[in-house]
Amino acid sequence: MTLSSVQFEKVAVLMGGQSAEREVSLMSGAGVLAALQSRGVDAHAFDPAERSMDDLRREGFSRCFIALHGRYGEDGTVQGALELMGIPYTGAGVLASSMAVDKVMTKRVWQAEGVPTPRHVLLHRGQYTQDQLQSISEELGLPLIVKPAREGSSLGVTKVTNSSQMQKAVSAAAAMDADILCEQFISGDEVTCAVLGSGENARALPVIHIVVPDGMYDYQNKYFTDVTEYRVPCDLPPGEEQAIQALALKAYRVLGCRGWGRIDVMIDAATRAPSLLEINTSPGMTSHSLVPMAARAAGISYEDLCLQLLAEASLDYPVQKPAKAVA
Repeated sequence: MTLSSVQFEKVAVLMGGQSAEREVSLMSGAGVLAALQSRGVDAHAFDPAERSMDDLRREGFSRCFIALHGRYGEDGTVQGALELMGIPYTGAGVLASSMAVDKVMTKRVWQAEGVPTPRHVLLHRGQYTQDQLQSISEELGLPLIVKPAREGSSLGVTKVTNSSQMQKAVSAAAAMDADILCEQFISGDEVTCAVLGSGENARALPVIHIVVPDGMYDYQNKYFTDVTEYRVPCDLPPGEEQAIQALALKAYRVLGCRGWGRIDVMIDAATRAPSLLEINTSPGMTSHSLVPMAARAAGISYEDLCLQLLAEASLDYPVQKPAKAVA
């Protein structure tokens, strides 16, 4: 894809922010910034945690590449501010962002649309009893997963193998979010599928099979170690990759996503049935990140991926010029 850097004018790469994923966001943003600048784009780093969003309009930025992750970046808040300022931005809009960052809301939409996702129980911080914790392990079975409803990068996630671990796991998740998601554990292959584009023009990239020696794809293994194996092209049985790509496209579209996203999937070892865990609407762009990896497998370089995403920056409500008065 050949793109002219002139069309972009002055671009802000939003990175850092105030979420628990700030460190990862800074790494993503640095990569995107370097890629855009290498292609002649007038791109500048912009950290909303250190500067007023009003500076974007005051300093004449024409569009934004959102490399923020988690709250205040991937949850519709920054998107809403950019909508008010009329500055096009990459990725999902306000509604899709706010739904997708909430794992419980995402599940509800997917379930309503027939998209398979693991069974779950929702708890609220300080509003549960020990009897409830015990009943959850009985209802969902062991092991099970406990995690904050609105955090990413596997932060606050615990795999519970014994009911005696429930209190500690719930407390760890509650320290990061008032809503705690207890989820059925699916034993099998962990894969992820990135999607680029919008609506009927959206397309799925090659599926990546994630293999972790210790079996836990946590924050450390995602970003700071080299022990995780990423198999792309994936080694799934014939037909499974295409089925997962189709499912990922459906999951992406029913949430109204645009620009790009990445859907995490577990494939049951016994039945080979896929279950969708969550969707990321501002995926990582670090050296360990999965969307650039899938793009490379599809013949798209990191730099071209950044340019393509930037070219598709848009608004939910494009600014309309006032109609001229009729004399």
